[in-house]
Parts: sequence; structure tokens; C-alpha cells
Amino acid sequence: MTNTHLKGLYVITDDALSGASLLEHVQQALDGGARLVQYRNKDDNPAVHEHTARAVLELCREQRVPLLVNDDVELALQIGADGVHLGQSDTALVEARQRLGNGAIIGVTCHASIGLAIQAQENGASYVAFGRFFPSRTKPEAPPADPALLGEAQQQLTVPVCAIGGITPENADQLLEAGADLVAVIHGVFGQPDVQNAAKRYKKLFV
Repeated sequence: MTNTHLKGLYVITDDALSGASLLEHVQQALDGGARLVQYRNKDDNPAVHEHTARAVLELCREQRVPLLVNDDVELALQIGADGVHLGQSDTALVEARQRLGNGAIIGVTCHASIGLAIQAQENGASYVAFGRFFPSRTKPEAPPADPALLGEAQQQLTVPVCAIGGITPENADQLLEAGADLVAVIHGVFGQPDVQNAAKRYKKLFV
């Protein structure tokens, strides 16, 4: 998996979903065109966490879509995931890269800071994520970012740029035009009545 493949709809699993319902939603998102999946769960106990992550990984493998684990390098290693996504207060990027290897996909949250993104790239990030760009259900307290940041990032970085935070099919265009390679979504896909169709609406933006 190279950086050139990191483009398109990036779905992040919803903590409100679990068990068979979560797997069904992930399958529908994949069928709808998701190109990258992040398993995120802040609630389950470790055994349930691992079991579910392995099941999600199996779905992703069937469609050759990479699976990243949110924040948890140990879990990524245990299940053989394709990589991790790290926040600023999580495992250090350099340590994660050493443990997961050069082939792993490692994304880093950079909020609205080009400086953090440059540092992440220098330390071996596979992509950087900026946001929130719009009001977010998941992290309403997150500091806002301006779409112009994405264009600046494209000028100063060589790794793919991800946009996150309240992104819908209606407002995603301006972020793609500004320079986003990936749009990361939770509620916009997993919170919709028809998950597959919701994913397709985002996918069409990249055609």
C-alpha cells in the first residue's frame, strides 16, 4: 500500500454500533465505495475490541481495502491491521513506525496546524488529517479549520491530506477543491438509513 492509493472516502466506525450491526454497516460502506476504513471504539473491553476488529479486518481484506486502528498500536499488531491513526496525545509517531514497520499506513491528526503536519511528515506519517471543517457530532469541541489550510498543505507537503469534521456530500466539494485527497466520515455514512447509498454519494465526488 503506497501513499498514492490514499484517496477517496475514508470511513470511521461509529461507537454507537457494535456486533453484527457494526459489521453490516461496514460491509455496506465498503460496497458503497469506501477506500479506507478506521476501526474506532472507545467503549468495549479488550477481548470484545479485538474480536470485532478482526471481523472488520476480514471484511476489508475481502475487498482489498486497508483497515487502520484508532490510537491502538498493540491492537493493530495483534490483528495484522494495515496501520493506525494517531492523535496528538497518543503513541508517538516514531515509536508507532518502528513497531509497525515501513509498510504500515500511519495517519496523524494535525487539527489546523501546518507545523504539526510538517513534523508528522518528517517523522514518517503516511497521511495527515486536518479538521474539524464543519460542526461535528463526534467532536463538537474540536477547534475549527479553514478549507484554505488544505491548499497550503498541498503546497508544503508530499503526503496525502485528509479532511475531517462534519463533512457531508453537500459540503465535501469545497474541501476537495481546496486540496483534500481523503474525506473522513462517521455520521455521514454510518448514521444514515441507507449506508451503502450514503457511501456512494461521497464516492461520486471523486470520479
